[in-house]
Amino acid sequence: MVLTLLLAPLAAGAREYLQLFVTQPYLELHTGPGRGYPVFHVVPRDASVDVLFRRTDWFKVRTEHGVEGWASQHDMQQLVLADGSPFKFDLGDRAGFSAHRYELGMFAGAYGGANLISAYYSVSFNSQMAVEGAVGQFLGRYSNGETADLGLTHVILPESRWAPFLMLGIGTVHTEPKATLVQPTDRTEPTAYVGGGIRFYLTRRFFLRAEYKAHYIFTTRNQNEEADEWKAGFAFFF
Repeated sequence: MVLTLLLAPLAAGAREYLQLFVTQPYLELHTGPGRGYPVFHVVPRDASVDVLFRRTDWFKVRTEHGVEGWASQHDMQQLVLADGSPFKFDLGDRAGFSAHRYELGMFAGAYGGANLISAYYSVSFNSQMAVEGAVGQFLGRYSNGETADLGLTHVILPESRWAPFLMLGIGTVHTEPKATLVQPTDRTEPTAYVGGGIRFYLTRRFFLRAEYKAHYIFTTRNQNEEADEWKAGFAFFF
């Protein structure tokens, strides 16, 4: 009885991961997540593996004997669950575009008439609501600077290939005026913004994104300013 009590937690932990069974003659395991990594082990038919985690199109698995390696998405599609049903997962297609967890993208555009490059990272709560952070750098005729935003994004039609969205948030802008006869001072001021845009699904995990933000800058001189931001670029989801 004591031995059973001691081994029970280990048995429970062993099934902490999803167990799959090989139906093809064998399953190849690579040393890393990519075709460039060599095959160092094969799992025979009817043997099982535990799925540890996924990295894009590769899965890290562990065999019954404790050997850990990486299997391709294509090979994992041939595996089945304990009841014989096929192993199904997000293939990074239109279904993934409609409902995913993370986004990352790069843009080019304009901020207050100056040239802008920026990047953003998004974490979704569900298919329609996400929190986003964005940083950018603008280079203008009279001043240069950096921006940082944090806000919420609401996707109106997440199931559509053309998916419009609305944005609302806060941020900061750091402005460095270019030298004139009188040396101006740099400024860092809080901002708030509203905006909208559209996403267009391309293929696999990639999509185009274009957006507009109306920034309201709260200056220390009690003379609030406005700056329009237009940008477009590529992004991917995962």
